[in-house]
Amino acid sequence: MARLVLLRHGESQWNLENRFTGWVDVPLSAKGVEEAKQAGQKLRGFTFDRAFTSVLIRANETLRIVLEVLGQTDIPIEKHKALNERMYGDLQGLNKAETAKKYGDAQVKIWRRSYDVKPPGGESLKDTAERAVPYYEQKIKPYLLKGETIIIAAHGNSLRALVMVLDQLSREEVLELNIPTGVPLLYEFDNSGKVLSHRYL
Repeated sequence: MARLVLLRHGESQWNLENRFTGWVDVPLSAKGVEEAKQAGQKLRGFTFDRAFTSVLIRANETLRIVLEVLGQTDIPIEKHKALNERMYGDLQGLNKAETAKKYGDAQVKIWRRSYDVKPPGGESLKDTAERAVPYYEQKIKPYLLKGETIIIAAHGNSLRALVMVLDQLSREEVLELNIPTGVPLLYEFDNSGKVLSHRYL
């Protein structure tokens, strides 16, 4: 039986500061480092065949810490920008509360939570899905069909795009989906690639 763990990076410094981060390369906060260590503890007993992550340091560091806790630092790791966080364009670096004051709560909620509305100069969730999902289908799913155990350390929106496919969520349902930082989400598959179960650890 194949197993896939989706792991959103631990809290970053800009999560802590309530800023739009996107593709800005921001490190983990002290809490984020601790969340990554706790994720590693929750994954004790898992033996991963390989790992995938974005090219951003907060996801890379989360994965590194988890694999160190597990003593599995020698597995193949592939980094790719297809798994990067959604690019927030002109909002990157801005405080979310200040942005809401400037543009209005309703507009910011649309930018953050709608499926296909882009923030100025940035990507929608639909755009993020159009890079993350094909990468998953082409590069990751074949290993799952071989029965491997895989971990993906990535970001709230790139993982939401994958969960949308795995859980067969509608555009409306995915808008309510929030993936917490540093909590492993386990999927188990049958030999045909059908999802048998999923749960947070």
